[in-house]
Order: sequence, then structure tokens, then C-alpha cells
Amino acid sequence: MTDRSDQDAPKSEYQLSGFLPYQLSIASNAVSGLIAERYRTRFGLKIMEWRVMAVLGDAEAGRLTQRDLTEVTLMDKVAVNRACKVLEERGLIQRVQNEKDGRSHLLRLTGEGEAIHREVMPLAKATERELFEGFDAQEEAMLRSMLERMRLRAASIASAAG
Repeated sequence: MTDRSDQDAPKSEYQLSGFLPYQLSIASNAVSGLIAERYRTRFGLKIMEWRVMAVLGDAEAGRLTQRDLTEVTLMDKVAVNRACKVLEERGLIQRVQNEKDGRSHLLRLTGEGEAIHREVMPLAKATERELFEGFDAQEEAMLRSMLERMRLRAASIASAAG
């Protein structure tokens, strides 16, 4: 038997384009794709590889394990593993022994990886400024705040269910 409220609901309620996770995904992919296109041809980096480099290049992050990278980026562990392997083969990151846990390794940018990071970050930040053209400072701050609140809410729901 079909729920009567489903039959009476406007069709637009069920359209994917109005579904928040879809909207967030599409916006994220569009922004990531724009930035990626700008550094892909110059540095030969895919989106996942750049995300790993960006996190490792973050002064606060320093050296991280692959597990840490998976948690920080919310990327699939297979994608993180694949990106790390490519970056290591290219000499952009290196593994160092984790003195706190002999079973794992810490990853860090090599000198070449740091040099690429220093070149890409200004390009990424310039693209970010372009994306915010037409937004006033209050709108930008509000969007950033709402995205952070949404991320924290999703983490809280996942943690409660877990």
C-alpha cells in the first residue's frame, strides 16, 4: 500500500536537485574541479592527490598517518591510499617511522612537495577569491559558518548513531 502523503506531495519535493547532500556534492565538485583544472596541467595532480598534499602542507597538520588523513579529509581510505601511493612514487611525499606507533608511518611533504604546495596554494586562494566575487563579507562569513555548522551536525549525528 502506498502512503497517501507521498502521492499528495509535490513532485519537486522528490527531485534530486533540491536534495541537500546532492547540492553540497555538486557545489564541492564544481569548486574542486575548477581549482583542479588550474593545477592539473601544470603539476599533474588529481583532486585527491592535491587534497592530501594540501592537508600535509598545512602547518597545523605536519606529519600524519594515512588513517589521520582519512579522518581529516573525510575521503575514502582507498582513495587516500591510492593518492599517497602516487605522491610517494612521484617523490612528493615520504613515509617516516612513527615513533609513537611502530606499526604505522607518518607522511610528510618532501622538499619538492613543499615547493609545489607553495605554488598551488596562492593559485587556489586566488580561485577562492574569484568564487566569492559578488558576495559581501557578511555573506561569505555566513556561508563559511553555515558549512561548518552543517559539518559538525553531520558528525554529531554520525557519532550518536555509531
